[in-house]
Amino acid sequence: MNRRFILTLIFIIFLTACGQTSDLTDPLSIANNTNDERSASLMEKNEDTESNETSSLSDLKVHYIDVGQADATLFQYSDQNKSYTILFDTGDWKGDEVVNYLKAQDVSTIDLVVVSHPDADHIGQLDDVVQDFDVGEVWMSGNESSSQIFMRGVEAVINSEADYHEPRAGEEYEIGPLEITVLYPETITGKSNEESISLLFTYGSTKFLFTGDAGKSDERNILNSGIDIGADILHLGHHGSNTSSDHAFIHAVDPEVAIYSAGVNNLYGHPSQDVVSHIKDAGIELYGTDKDGTIVVTSDGDNFHIETNKEEPTTTDSSNSSEQDPGANAETAADNSCINLNTATISEVQAIIHIGPERAAELIDLRPFNALDDLSRIQGIGPARMADIKEQDLACMD
Repeated sequence: MNRRFILTLIFIIFLTACGQTSDLTDPLSIANNTNDERSASLMEKNEDTESNETSSLSDLKVHYIDVGQADATLFQYSDQNKSYTILFDTGDWKGDEVVNYLKAQDVSTIDLVVVSHPDADHIGQLDDVVQDFDVGEVWMSGNESSSQIFMRGVEAVINSEADYHEPRAGEEYEIGPLEITVLYPETITGKSNEESISLLFTYGSTKFLFTGDAGKSDERNILNSGIDIGADILHLGHHGSNTSSDHAFIHAVDPEVAIYSAGVNNLYGHPSQDVVSHIKDAGIELYGTDKDGTIVVTSDGDNFHIETNKEEPTTTDSSNSSEQDPGANAETAADNSCINLNTATISEVQAIIHIGPERAAELIDLRPFNALDDLSRIQGIGPARMADIKEQDLACMD
C-alpha cells in the first residue's frame, strides 16, 4: 500500500478521534497520484555496488545544531556537482532555530528529513521545514502522538510533494556517496522513545551513529542484531540521559567522539553525570551543545575534524538548575496568579492538582494547549480530575 496513503489515513483517523475536520485532499487521490518509488536521490543500496573511493570524496559537514533542549542535525555534502542535504530531527516546537540555521547554510532543498520519534523536541519544527524547503522524502517511525505538534507535522508532510517512508531495521540506502543503514526499530508497538529510528551513516570510512531517544534495552537489541555498529562519532541517546548509553552498547560502538544535544541548565539534568563519567573514563572525546554551541564535524571520508561555537550557546532556562528542588519551583509557581500550561517548567506544572512528575512530562510533550479541557489528553486525567483542576483554578493558557 502506498506510504503517503497510510500517512493520510492515520491523520484522518487522528482528526476523527479528536472530533476535528480537515480540508485535506481525498486520500485516495493522493494514493493514485503518488508512486511508491523513493525520491530520485534516495536509492536502496545495491549489494553489487562498489564501495566509494574515499580519495575522491568531497567534504561532508555534519552540523549538530544548538537548538536548546532538543535535537536537530544537518548533513551537507556533494558529489559530481550535485549537492545533498539530510536533516535528522527538527528541533523543538517553540523555536525557529532549525529553519534559520538551514537558511544561513544556503539550504533550499532537503533530500531526506528523518524524524526519529514524535516527541515535541524532535518533531517540533517539521511543519516549518517541510513548508519552507523543497523536501524529497520524510521518514518517521510510524508511532503516533496526540499532540497538535505531531498533527501539524503530519499535515504538512501530506500537503507537500515529499515522499513518505517508515524505515525498518536491516534496510540500507545510498544518497549519493553516503550510505545509510537502518538499525532500529524492527517493528513498532506504540513505544515512542524506545522505538526511535536509529541510523548508521557511512561516508567513506567515517561513520556516524544516531539513536534518537532509544533506551538501554533498545540499544542492547541493536547490539544483538548482529549488525556492525562501530562508529567514529556517536550521538548520545536521549540527550545524554542515563536512560540510554548502555555500557555494552558504548563499548561495541567504540567511538572516538561522543556528542550530546541538551539545553543549558535544563530541568532534566541532561547529560547525566554517570554517562559523562563513563564516556570520559572510556577515553572518548565528549562534546555537548549546552557547552560548545553548534558542533560541526567535517570529514573527507578518511579523516575528520571538529569545530565548535562556544561563544553563543543557546540557553533554554538559565534561571533554573537540574539540582534545584522541584518542590521549590512548584511552590513559587503556586504563588502566581496562574500556571501557563504552554510555558511553565516541568516543576511548576506539578503545582496543579493531579499533575505529578510523569504527567508533568507528558503535559510538556503534548503542548501546545488551546483549552483547559485539553488536559484530558493526559493519561489518567478523566472527568473527575478535570473537575478538580478547574476548581483549583490554577492552570491557564494566558
